[in-house]
Amino acid sequence: MQDEKVFITELLDPKTQNEAFRKLVRDYQRPLYAHIRNMVINHDDTDDVLQNTFVKVFQNLKNFKGESKLYSWVYRIATNEAITFINTRAKKSGISSEELKDKMINNLQADVDYDGDAIQLKLQKAVATLPEKQQLVFKMKYFQELKYEEISEILETSVGGLKASYFHAVKKIEEYLHSN
Repeated sequence: MQDEKVFITELLDPKTQNEAFRKLVRDYQRPLYAHIRNMVINHDDTDDVLQNTFVKVFQNLKNFKGESKLYSWVYRIATNEAITFINTRAKKSGISSEELKDKMINNLQADVDYDGDAIQLKLQKAVATLPEKQQLVFKMKYFQELKYEEISEILETSVGGLKASYFHAVKKIEEYLHSN
Protein backbone atom coordinates (compact mmCIF):
# COMPACT_ATOMS: atom_id res chain seq x y z
CA MET A 1 0.00 0.00 0.00
CA GLN A 2 1.64 3.21 -1.20
CA ASP A 3 -0.09 5.49 1.32
CA GLU A 4 1.23 3.44 4.23
CA LYS A 5 4.76 3.55 2.82
CA VAL A 6 4.54 7.33 2.50
CA PHE A 7 3.14 7.59 6.03
CA ILE A 8 5.93 5.41 7.43
CA THR A 9 8.49 7.57 5.62
CA GLU A 10 6.91 10.64 7.25
CA LEU A 11 7.04 8.93 10.67
CA LEU A 12 10.75 8.23 10.22
CA ASP A 13 11.74 11.64 8.82
CA PRO A 14 12.71 14.04 11.65
CA LYS A 15 11.15 16.94 9.69
CA THR A 16 7.69 15.35 9.45
CA GLN A 17 7.82 12.92 12.36
CA ASN A 18 5.94 14.97 14.96
CA GLU A 19 2.97 15.76 12.72
CA ALA A 20 2.86 12.19 11.37
CA PHE A 21 2.95 10.79 14.91
CA ARG A 22 0.11 13.09 15.98
CA LYS A 23 -1.89 11.71 13.04
CA LEU A 24 -1.06 8.13 14.09
CA VAL A 25 -2.27 8.88 17.63
CA ARG A 26 -5.48 10.49 16.31
CA ASP A 27 -6.20 7.56 13.99
CA TYR A 28 -5.30 4.73 16.38
CA GLN A 29 -6.30 6.10 19.79
CA ARG A 30 -9.94 4.94 19.79
CA PRO A 31 -9.46 1.41 18.41
CA LEU A 32 -6.41 0.84 20.61
CA TYR A 33 -8.29 2.11 23.66
CA ALA A 34 -11.08 -0.39 22.96
CA HIS A 35 -8.57 -3.20 22.43
CA ILE A 36 -6.65 -2.46 25.62
CA ARG A 37 -9.83 -1.83 27.65
CA ASN A 38 -11.09 -5.28 26.67
CA MET A 39 -7.91 -6.71 28.15
CA VAL A 40 -7.23 -4.64 31.29
CA ILE A 41 -10.89 -3.78 32.04
CA ASN A 42 -10.31 -0.61 34.11
CA HIS A 43 -10.52 2.82 32.41
CA ASP A 44 -7.57 4.43 34.25
CA ASP A 45 -5.35 1.40 33.69
CA THR A 46 -6.35 1.43 30.03
CA ASP A 47 -5.26 5.04 29.71
CA ASP A 48 -1.89 4.19 31.29
CA VAL A 49 -1.33 1.21 29.00
CA LEU A 50 -2.42 3.24 25.97
CA GLN A 51 0.06 5.98 26.83
CA ASN A 52 2.82 3.38 27.31
CA THR A 53 1.89 1.87 23.96
CA PHE A 54 2.31 5.15 22.12
CA VAL A 55 5.62 5.80 23.90
CA LYS A 56 6.87 2.36 22.83
CA VAL A 57 5.64 2.90 19.26
CA PHE A 58 7.45 6.24 19.06
CA GLN A 59 10.65 4.83 20.58
CA ASN A 60 10.65 1.84 18.22
CA LEU A 61 9.57 3.42 14.92
CA LYS A 62 13.11 3.11 13.60
CA ASN A 63 12.87 -0.67 14.19
CA PHE A 64 9.68 -1.09 12.15
CA LYS A 65 10.72 -3.14 9.13
CA GLY A 66 7.44 -3.12 7.20
CA GLU A 67 7.11 -6.92 7.34
CA SER A 68 3.55 -6.42 8.57
CA LYS A 69 1.11 -3.55 8.30
CA LEU A 70 1.78 -0.62 10.60
CA TYR A 71 -1.67 -1.20 12.13
CA SER A 72 -0.76 -4.79 13.02
CA TRP A 73 2.60 -3.77 14.44
CA VAL A 74 1.03 -1.09 16.67
CA TYR A 75 -1.68 -3.52 17.82
CA ARG A 76 0.98 -6.11 18.67
CA ILE A 77 2.75 -3.55 20.85
CA ALA A 78 -0.57 -2.64 22.54
CA THR A 79 -1.35 -6.31 23.13
CA ASN A 80 2.06 -6.98 24.64
CA GLU A 81 1.85 -3.85 26.81
CA ALA A 82 -1.56 -4.93 28.14
CA ILE A 83 -0.34 -8.47 28.88
CA THR A 84 2.77 -7.10 30.60
CA PHE A 85 0.62 -4.72 32.64
CA ILE A 86 -1.68 -7.54 33.79
CA ASN A 87 1.21 -9.87 34.63
CA THR A 88 3.10 -7.14 36.52
CA ARG A 89 0.01 -6.07 38.47
CA ALA A 90 -0.75 -9.72 39.35
CA LYS A 91 2.82 -10.37 40.46
CA LYS A 92 2.83 -7.24 42.67
CA SER A 93 -0.47 -8.41 44.21
CA GLY A 94 0.89 -11.91 44.78
CA ILE A 95 -1.85 -13.55 42.70
CA SER A 96 -2.08 -15.18 39.28
CA SER A 97 -3.05 -13.15 36.23
CA GLU A 98 -6.29 -15.19 36.05
CA GLU A 99 -7.15 -14.26 39.64
CA LEU A 100 -6.41 -10.62 38.85
CA LYS A 101 -8.68 -10.70 35.79
CA ASP A 102 -11.48 -12.19 37.94
CA LYS A 103 -10.96 -9.42 40.48
CA MET A 104 -11.02 -6.77 37.74
CA ILE A 105 -14.25 -8.19 36.27
CA ASN A 106 -15.85 -8.17 39.73
CA ASN A 107 -14.84 -4.51 40.14
CA LEU A 108 -16.31 -3.62 36.76
CA GLN A 109 -19.79 -2.85 38.11
CA ALA A 110 -18.32 -0.16 40.36
CA ASP A 111 -16.39 1.45 37.46
CA VAL A 112 -18.16 4.72 36.59
CA ASP A 113 -16.71 4.50 33.06
CA TYR A 114 -18.35 1.12 32.42
CA ASP A 115 -21.71 1.48 30.73
CA GLY A 116 -22.54 -2.18 30.14
CA ASP A 117 -25.64 -3.93 31.41
CA ALA A 118 -25.98 -7.20 33.33
CA ILE A 119 -25.79 -9.30 30.15
CA GLN A 120 -22.57 -7.62 29.04
CA LEU A 121 -21.11 -8.11 32.51
CA LYS A 122 -22.02 -11.80 32.37
CA LEU A 123 -20.34 -12.05 28.96
CA GLN A 124 -17.20 -10.38 30.37
CA LYS A 125 -17.17 -12.92 33.20
CA ALA A 126 -17.54 -15.76 30.69
CA VAL A 127 -14.69 -14.42 28.56
CA ALA A 128 -12.50 -14.10 31.66
CA THR A 129 -12.74 -17.88 32.17
CA LEU A 130 -11.04 -18.56 28.83
CA PRO A 131 -7.33 -19.27 28.39
CA GLU A 132 -5.41 -16.09 27.47
CA LYS A 133 -5.04 -16.82 23.74
CA GLN A 134 -8.73 -17.66 23.37
CA GLN A 135 -9.59 -14.46 25.25
CA LEU A 136 -7.47 -12.38 22.89
CA VAL A 137 -8.86 -13.99 19.77
CA PHE A 138 -12.46 -13.77 20.97
CA LYS A 139 -12.17 -10.13 22.02
CA MET A 140 -10.46 -9.09 18.80
CA LYS A 141 -12.96 -10.95 16.61
CA TYR A 142 -16.18 -10.39 18.57
CA PHE A 143 -15.78 -6.96 20.18
CA GLN A 144 -13.48 -5.26 17.69
CA GLU A 145 -14.72 -7.11 14.61
CA LEU A 146 -11.21 -7.62 13.26
CA LYS A 147 -10.73 -10.03 10.38
CA TYR A 148 -8.85 -13.27 10.99
CA GLU A 149 -6.07 -12.05 8.68
CA GLU A 150 -5.60 -8.91 10.81
CA ILE A 151 -5.60 -10.91 14.04
CA SER A 152 -3.13 -13.32 12.45
CA GLU A 153 -0.68 -10.48 11.79
CA ILE A 154 -1.14 -8.96 15.24
CA LEU A 155 -0.72 -12.22 17.16
CA GLU A 156 1.72 -13.72 14.64
CA THR A 157 -0.17 -16.98 14.30
CA SER A 158 -2.01 -18.87 11.56
CA VAL A 159 -5.55 -18.06 10.46
CA GLY A 160 -6.50 -21.73 10.90
CA GLY A 161 -5.27 -21.71 14.48
CA LEU A 162 -7.22 -18.52 15.16
CA LYS A 163 -10.42 -19.98 13.76
CA ALA A 164 -10.02 -23.02 15.99
CA SER A 165 -9.33 -20.81 19.04
CA TYR A 166 -12.39 -18.67 18.29
CA PHE A 167 -14.60 -21.75 17.80
CA HIS A 168 -13.48 -23.24 21.14
CA ALA A 169 -13.88 -19.86 22.87
CA VAL A 170 -17.45 -19.49 21.62
CA LYS A 171 -18.32 -23.01 22.77
CA LYS A 172 -16.90 -22.38 26.26
CA ILE A 173 -18.69 -19.04 26.52
CA GLU A 174 -21.99 -20.64 25.52
CA GLU A 175 -21.49 -23.37 28.15
CA TYR A 176 -20.70 -20.73 30.79
CA LEU A 177 -23.72 -18.60 29.91
CA HIS A 178 -26.06 -21.63 30.01
CA SER A 179 -24.76 -22.87 33.36
CA ASN A 180 -24.55 -19.49 35.19
